[in-house]
Amino acid sequence: MALILTFLGKGGTARTKIAIAAAKLLASQGKRVLLAGQAEPTLSILLGTPIAADPQEIAPNLQVVQFQASVLLERNWDEVKKLEAQYLRTPIFKEVFGQELVVLPGMDNALALNAIREYDASGKYDAIVYDGTGDSLTLRMLGLPESLSWYIRRFRQLFVNSDLGKTITESPLIQPLISSFFNINWTADNFAAPTNQVNNFLEKGRAALADPKRLAAFLVTTGDPIEVANARYLWGSAQQIGLTVGGVLLVSTETNVNISEEFIPLLVSVIPDSPTGEWQPLIDALPNFEAQALQAPKPIEIDIHNRQVRLFLPGFDKKQVKLTQYGPEVTVEAGDQRRNIPLPPALSGKPVTGAKFQNNYLIISF
Repeated sequence: MALILTFLGKGGTARTKIAIAAAKLLASQGKRVLLAGQAEPTLSILLGTPIAADPQEIAPNLQVVQFQASVLLERNWDEVKKLEAQYLRTPIFKEVFGQELVVLPGMDNALALNAIREYDASGKYDAIVYDGTGDSLTLRMLGLPESLSWYIRRFRQLFVNSDLGKTITESPLIQPLISSFFNINWTADNFAAPTNQVNNFLEKGRAALADPKRLAAFLVTTGDPIEVANARYLWGSAQQIGLTVGGVLLVSTETNVNISEEFIPLLVSVIPDSPTGEWQPLIDALPNFEAQALQAPKPIEIDIHNRQVRLFLPGFDKKQVKLTQYGPEVTVEAGDQRRNIPLPPALSGKPVTGAKFQNNYLIISF
């Protein structure tokens, strides 16, 4: 399994330079590294070489790839057809070809996440450095397994318990009709059959997101107060989806800029704003990504003994954090991110008895 590393912040070119330097650093340590970027030409220009939709080696232990959404969609369409043929007796997608599909908003993020998953599962890489948009869209992409998992577990149970679901699973008249269209028996016992494979993918994604040895982000900012505020917002938003933020990379040509107070307890590393192509000064200034990620505060801690859930939400104040409990899980809203927290059996179904926001932590009591 590879370490997946990404960077968050508004400074696009500076962020991409750091991604390149990080990839070069990890490769120099003997790790097999894949540097993945978007379809825009920034990464290609900074590297001084064309980048294709397939990995290509540009240095020892270092490969680079460009996530082109149209190409990824075309390649994944065959997998969609295979799944359709597995469950549907008369497939309808066979007359639609991947070469004619148009990428819709949001598809590119899902396709990029799936590509990262596939490269990780290939076993060819020890580290994958993803140079994404570095904003809330990247966070939504990385939080997609958790979000989709909630939709499946919430709405599947609602359907099974509904009158429609009971009619479909119990009616002796509807079952033969369904069986004529599907390759499975649609009963309450195997209702989840078509989603089992998807659930396995999502569970692996959720496990990776919760493990700082597998997935971590670092904030990139300058000393400008607006950029610092944006970085703090992304920090809190990352914690909200369960992503570990390992530290802060301050891009500056000055040595007297100090923003440490804004990011306690994270370590701040000063990265020189070197000209394009001069990678060694950047590489020398980079921190130990893996070690810092392990030392960073956990996004969530569940204390069954004291019947508490603690969420680390820096960058927000009390007015920006909202707690509700409409369904079987606790819902926390902070900034523009909403998270449904599945509780362990000891706390599941228990009503919230208290909540307070203290020292950047939302502490929920049951």
